[in-house]
Amino acid sequence: MLSYDLDNARPLAAIVLFIALAWAVSEDRRRFPLALVIGGVAVQVGLVLLLFAAPFTQGALNAVNGAVDGLMRATGQGTQFVFNYLGGGDQPYAPAAEGVPAPFIFGFQVLPLIMVVSALSALLWHWGILRVIIRGFGYVFEKTMGLRGASATATAANIFMGMVESPIVIKAYLDRLSRSELFLMMVVGLATVAGSTMVVYASVLGPTLPNAVGHVLAASIISAPAGIILARVMIPERADTLADDTDYTSLLKYDSSMDAINKGVQDGILVIVNITAMLIVFVAFVGIVNELLPFLTRPLAAALNPMLPAHLDIYPERATLQVIFGYLFAPLAWLIGVPWGEAQAAGSLLGVKLFLTEFIAFIDLGAVPVDVLSERSRMIMTYALCGFANVASVGIMVGGLVTLMPNRREEVLGLAWKALAPGFLATCMAAAVVAALPRGMF
Repeated sequence: MLSYDLDNARPLAAIVLFIALAWAVSEDRRRFPLALVIGGVAVQVGLVLLLFAAPFTQGALNAVNGAVDGLMRATGQGTQFVFNYLGGGDQPYAPAAEGVPAPFIFGFQVLPLIMVVSALSALLWHWGILRVIIRGFGYVFEKTMGLRGASATATAANIFMGMVESPIVIKAYLDRLSRSELFLMMVVGLATVAGSTMVVYASVLGPTLPNAVGHVLAASIISAPAGIILARVMIPERADTLADDTDYTSLLKYDSSMDAINKGVQDGILVIVNITAMLIVFVAFVGIVNELLPFLTRPLAAALNPMLPAHLDIYPERATLQVIFGYLFAPLAWLIGVPWGEAQAAGSLLGVKLFLTEFIAFIDLGAVPVDVLSERSRMIMTYALCGFANVASVGIMVGGLVTLMPNRREEVLGLAWKALAPGFLATCMAAAVVAALPRGMF
């Protein structure tokens, strides 16, 4: 039974607000791409309806869920063969208490998925399957949003590949991209996630969110049009900067299936090392800040508590980075459709995603008790978190693009931090589009 209320209507205002904010900081406010905005929102709604409302797609999503479950079981077999009980195999010791499950070790039981999916993605690219899928999405973006071949291809590639890997697909044409196209590629890269991490996020959310695989896949897909909209509103394309239409054939090639697997494994290892290092460092940084916050807030509490009612007393010992993020981003979470009673918990996740990494935010989302966030709020936050837009990713993106296009180094550096805000808001816009649809659809 479909229903509609204020929690569905409020995200419509969020969509308008995000576009208005992008227009307010536009480099040319007179060139507002109205047709592109309408086409982009229509594509988002159409893709969501196609994925979740069309009768024939439910079976396809179930098949995808089954394939991911099978992939996780197969990865577990390989991990257990190498790491035995650390990878989830039989424990060599008795549990501390009856009925206590074997310990879950994230580094051995989740991160290996990235390596397997990376190798599988390279193999599917070599066989042409992934290229056909990407070209299909690129065609949709060309016809509905007016993108050129290079931008459409790179945007579609970002749905399944990383923000550094996808520019390699159009490496030969990077120097020919206009300023608007370069900025668009950056924003969409920050607004989406790679296929390898997509599977990991779904595995983390699986125990608490039904159809987690379908929602994570849909999140990465519909965040791309949102990124296109915000990027083109901020830096509109100029007719005099457009080059002749070109056949943007990819230069990403492998010599053989074994070469694809080998290079895919190597790329996966680099991603795992990068993610592991970032998780260790950023979790440690959070711990350091949380240790210092009580000392920093104690003078403020001592000054304010005598003037506040008893139920509003400030307790320095309760001050953590997550609590601060919760207060700062609660209005944004409420605006995109989360009920106010759950907005602080959701806002905390948004802050963690932006200033730490989406990886940590997804882990935190999977650990949030079911009585703190409803199933609908978890679904909304899945879309809001599903993007690389965070402070650390800007550095990674800059490093990759400067390597690929050294002669445009200054331009890349000038646009990188500017791309962070629309990249972050693009995922929030995708969440708002989903939250604006009637209840009971998913």
